[in-house]
Amino acid sequence: MDNHHATVVGHETPDTTEFTVLGHVSNPGPGGNSSENAANHLEKTLIQKYFKEIGALMVNAEEVHLTGTGTIQEQFTHYLAETPQFKNTVTTDCTSNKMSDEKLVEFIGARFN
Repeated sequence: MDNHHATVVGHETPDTTEFTVLGHVSNPGPGGNSSENAANHLEKTLIQKYFKEIGALMVNAEEVHLTGTGTIQEQFTHYLAETPQFKNTVTTDCTSNKMSDEKLVEFIGARFN
């Protein structure tokens, strides 16, 4: 996960033990804007939309591990804690370099198995 792209890995169905890529979510960012205030407001709005789209892929998540290159994981952890659907979800995180989908599935599989 970074400010512009997230890959969600999980179990495709509750009875599946293998991890797979459930989806990709993109946040294009606010782009150019003539007003700094308007740009900041738009950026906050886009981040909330980005978080909601990620959350939509994490139906019934009991445990979440966030990995990425920036501070966006901390912001997403706060979002999860404030969202009723994820209030009791256990969340951990770590910092890592960008990985291919295959490496990410392998990394998450090792983390949870």
